[in-house]
Amino acid sequence: MPNTYDRMKTGTYALVTGAYWAFTLTDGALRMLVLLYFHDLGYNPVSLALLFVLYELFGVFTNLIGGWLGARSGLHRTLVAGLGLQVLALLALSLHSPSWREWLAVTWVMGAQALSGIAKDLTKMSSKTAVKFVSTEGTLFRFVALLTGSKNALKGGGFFLGAALLTWRGFDQSLWIMAAALTAVLALTVVLVSPIGHAGAKPPFRQVAQKSRAIKRLSLARFFLFGSRDIWFVVALPVFLGDELGWSFYAIGAFLAIWVMAYGAVQAIAPALTGVFYDTRSAASGLLTPMAVVMAVIAIATSTHQMQALATVMGLIVFGAMFAITSSVHSYLILAYSESDDETALDVGYYYSANAAGRLVGTILSGLLTLLGGFPAALVGAIAFLIAALLVSSRLPEVKRRRVAMS
Repeated sequence: MPNTYDRMKTGTYALVTGAYWAFTLTDGALRMLVLLYFHDLGYNPVSLALLFVLYELFGVFTNLIGGWLGARSGLHRTLVAGLGLQVLALLALSLHSPSWREWLAVTWVMGAQALSGIAKDLTKMSSKTAVKFVSTEGTLFRFVALLTGSKNALKGGGFFLGAALLTWRGFDQSLWIMAAALTAVLALTVVLVSPIGHAGAKPPFRQVAQKSRAIKRLSLARFFLFGSRDIWFVVALPVFLGDELGWSFYAIGAFLAIWVMAYGAVQAIAPALTGVFYDTRSAASGLLTPMAVVMAVIAIATSTHQMQALATVMGLIVFGAMFAITSSVHSYLILAYSESDDETALDVGYYYSANAAGRLVGTILSGLLTLLGGFPAALVGAIAFLIAALLVSSRLPEVKRRRVAMS
């Protein structure tokens, strides 16, 4: 029978996960709202990419500083701060007017998206770090995979929600609805979630960048992995589906939603797919070459206009499954490589800072490459990043305890 302490830990995990789920829905919906709304207003791919640049850039710094703050003041405070900032970002975006000049609109949206980027990474860092404090070594991979997989499944649902809200209620009302819902979640989090993740000793700021070789190498691999996805995902794919294939808002939102939801479902079962006993390097790098091959096949099909719709849809489904497994292994390894509970938040913050940097570079390249060479050019960029991720991942060290129980 579980004791009272175990029930408290399970309850805390459920509450933190629930708050993260709610945030993720609004985050996915907001991305789709902004992308489709401003694309419909006639913004070019570079302008669309700029709308997300500060969202990703502030994530780089937020993860570093947020991990340090979480280690010093506890994860409850950083979680609450993330939820609150997202509400402010949603309300700020609702003030935009279609009559504004493009430079003013882009500047305003970039600023609001910066708030959202800070909010996203504070919430993500808090939620994922909290897993280590409410799980045992035997359940760590399973808990991380469940949180990460469910988050991405819900983010996919958020994509569809954003497209649907934009069609049904328009831009401003959609933002108000999401702000009201997230405010309710924020209130529940303040009241119900207990303090978690306080460090035994408050780490100095210099420890933000003092990481082990394993964590630095894993973070670099993460940079290239997520850069390889966002190069084609952020701007190139939605523009290609709308402009080249003639898909509607609903169709684009539905496809991106299904893709991310399926990707999340695979992440959630990654422990079973990778096995109980596995080699770290093989698990983290074994699928990168097949992923690059899939990108090459799609690039050839779309550049030659031969079965491009079929190749894109089927290819991205296969790519998504392999990407999900690799990403889930990464999420486990960052906690496994972190040797001290007092520094876990710092390690996770550093790792997700690299993640955000990869997304930032990927976002910028998505707009630039799409403008220069369309969707095929973005896919070539993704292949280059996957090759770099493979070179880095092939030298990852083994975890100290190699057998990871799934019970």
